[in-house]
Order: sequence, then C-alpha cells, then structure tokens
Amino acid sequence: MEEAGAVVATAGESELNLSRLTVSPETLESELEARGEERRGAREALLRLLLPHNRLVSLPRALGSGFPHLQLLDVSGNALTALGPELLALRGLRTLLAKNNRLGGPGSLPKGLAQSPLCRSLHVLNLSGNCFQEVPASLLDLRALHTLSLGGNQLQNIPAEIENLRSLECLYLGGNFIKEIPPELGNLPSLNYLVLCDNKIQSVPPQLSQLHSLRSLSLHNNLLTYLPREILNLIHLEELSLRGNPLVVRFVRDLTYDPPTLLELAARTIKIRNISYTPYDLPGNLLRYLSLASNCPNPKCGGVYFDCCVRQIKFVDFCGKYRLPLMHYLCSPECSSPCSSASHSSTSQSESDSEDEASVAAHRMQKVLLG
Repeated sequence: MEEAGAVVATAGESELNLSRLTVSPETLESELEARGEERRGAREALLRLLLPHNRLVSLPRALGSGFPHLQLLDVSGNALTALGPELLALRGLRTLLAKNNRLGGPGSLPKGLAQSPLCRSLHVLNLSGNCFQEVPASLLDLRALHTLSLGGNQLQNIPAEIENLRSLECLYLGGNFIKEIPPELGNLPSLNYLVLCDNKIQSVPPQLSQLHSLRSLSLHNNLLTYLPREILNLIHLEELSLRGNPLVVRFVRDLTYDPPTLLELAARTIKIRNISYTPYDLPGNLLRYLSLASNCPNPKCGGVYFDCCVRQIKFVDFCGKYRLPLMHYLCSPECSSPCSSASHSSTSQSESDSEDEASVAAHRMQKVLLG
C-alpha cells in the first residue's frame, strides 16, 4: 500500500502527479529536481505536471530547467501570491491551472508574459478563485487563448480590450462584482460559452447578438429586468440561464419618453413622407442626421425615430412554455401596441404582439432553456 502523499509516477510516463503531498515545499523542490534529472535521459518527455494542494507559496525553481516540454501545469489550491519567472521557461505550455490561490496583487503574473512564447502556446488559463480586482492587462495579449476562467474573483468590470482575444471559445467570469458588459465583448467570433452569472449586471448590450457562434449564455443571479430584442439573432444558442433575476412580471409601457425636438420632428416628416432632397439642398450635419433614422419595429407603423423613442418591454413566447422579456424601441407612446384601439381589452399586451415576430422568435429560440 502506498503512503499518504506518495509520488504517483514512473520513469516512462508523460504525467507526474505530486498532488497533496505531506512534505515541505523544500522537499517538494528536491523531488522535482530529481525527477527533472531523470527525465533528461528519458525517451518520453514529461507533458503533464500536477502540483495541486501542496501549500506552495511560489513556483518551484526546478520548473525553469527540468521540464522544458511541459504542456499542462496544475498548481491549484496552493497559497501562491505570484506566478514567477519560472513560468516563462515553459515555452510549450498549453494549459495552466492556478485556481484557488492568493493571486491578484501587483506582480501576480510574471513580467514579459505577453512577449513570451506563452503568448502563442497557451490555450487554457484558469485563474478562478483568486483575488483579482481587474483583468490583468498582460492576459489580454494572450491571443492564442481558447478558454479563460476568472470566476470567483473580485472583478469590477470587463475591459474593452477583451476583444483582443479573438480565439476565445469559453469565457467564465461568474461570481464577481461586474456591473456592465462592454459592447466589445460582441467582437469575439469564436465564443461558444459565456458565463456571467452571479454578478451585478443590470443590462445586456445589443452587440452580444454579434456572437454568432454562441451556444450557451449564463446570466442567472444578476439584476436584469429585460433583454435586448437583438438576442433573437443568436441562432445557435442552446442554453440561456436567467434564473435569479428581477425580470419583469407584466408588460411595462412608456418607461421613459421625452418629446422629440423640432429638428427630429422635421426629420421624421422628411423620412415618413419620402420628401426628396440632394446633398446640395442641406448642410452636411443635417444630411448625417437624416442618415441616422431607425424604423419603428411595429409592423403596423411606418414611422421612424432618431434620438427620441419609447422603450418598451415585450414578452415573446417560446414553445408555449417560456416567456422572455425583450426590450424594443418605438417611435412614440401612441405606437405602444399594434392594436392600440384594444388597449382597454382584457387581452394582454403580450398576446397582441406581432404574430410574425413571435413566430420568428419561437423558431430561432426553440432550443433555449430558461433556468
């Protein structure tokens, strides 16, 4: 029978498991040096090194010289306050697991990380369960990352530079203090899984509809009261988790409305009546303004709006079982219903929504699971 904490490895294996040893960090350092010496003459290189739950306060120095071909390093569940320069010597590292440590202060990541070979080799990085208050700038240059996990930290925001991680397929930021989602998050073309649960998010930017590869979106336990109607464009979405949000329970109309300016009224008249004009008829600023017209989404209204619109929450039914609150924008309070003459009827507003839009929504979101 093996002793508790004994080394689980043999000379020919590509994995070395040194987890939960009951030895001092100094003894572990010596063990790693010895293993590194053994590997120098071995035919098969060591690819996976597991060092979780060993009370480490720094990375072993032996990493920098004894394990040049390492592809996976797990140092989770230790007491690390910094990942030292030894990390930069692992030129082919693909997976780094450093969750549940004490990382997050100045110098938590080695200097030169973004300029090191890790910028091209590292695909999976898990720093969940640490103390980061912001996403380290050097991480935003690791452009080969496929998976980034920073859940259970103390993040206050998501930097706009997150859009630099164009290869990202999975982003886990649950369990932080994030209040806003930057629109730049919608510029990640390969993103499949986005986890933003257990934060303080109050709204979802419509730019997330650009995540055409997205299959799973976790937004539960936030402060959401609605979703943008553009979310219907996420045609590959298979799972949408919204539980634990103060989603509205009735149709809300005329949330905010400021009367349009004389400029907007004039511009609306030009657009609605199709009054012709040429670039020689109007100054450049007015031509630009007229180009910003948005069509009212009410299929029974031919109106447009510019700066002034009515925000309204509309429920869309999915599979006859779920109702999803979506935000849309109308040109005026009088346009709050396709059947405004029936506003005093007992029929609910959600039942009088456009049949065309409801059928499209059901078709596009029929696989969505509202947790």
